[in-house]
Amino acid sequence: MRVRHRGRLAVWCLGLLLCLCGPGHGTLWAQDSASAGRDSARVVPPVAIPATPTPPGADSAGGSKPPVSPMGAMWRSILIPGWGQARLNRKLTGALFVAWEGVTIGMSIKTAQELRYMERTSSAGQSAKRKERQDWLVLLGFNHLFSAVEAYVSAHLWDFPRDLDIRAVPIPGGVGASVQVPVRFP
Repeated sequence: MRVRHRGRLAVWCLGLLLCLCGPGHGTLWAQDSASAGRDSARVVPPVAIPATPTPPGADSAGGSKPPVSPMGAMWRSILIPGWGQARLNRKLTGALFVAWEGVTIGMSIKTAQELRYMERTSSAGQSAKRKERQDWLVLLGFNHLFSAVEAYVSAHLWDFPRDLDIRAVPIPGGVGASVQVPVRFP
């Protein structure tokens, strides 16, 4: 029993370490100013948008292509959920996929052990436990699928402009928000 727990812990730690460090990344959670904030929109005070557009083929960080192709990111995330996100420097998203992978694997193993015990003791409720195990296995499969799709889309949207601004706007009788999304034509 103790060996199984160590094995699960080792797999989970390896996945988390892979997600955080990722190939080609030197330190844990290291982000330079060009990659900071890639996981979410930022709230900034009102400022003027510069008149000089970003050159075609370059993103707002100055790079022209993602560190991995969309298909490469997808296949990485199918193999190990979160790996494609880590290569795209989306460490928080990758860590969430790794964490959910650990939960679903742990619960699948737990329900399988409970089912074996119920079968040995001829307990009632075995069919409900089989369905519970099947549910956890389906969630495990969906985690792989969603991780792969998210990595594929993230690699395609690598050059999406990051100058998305959210501003608080006073309106009569309350508070509102304004979102400005710049559109650039080639």
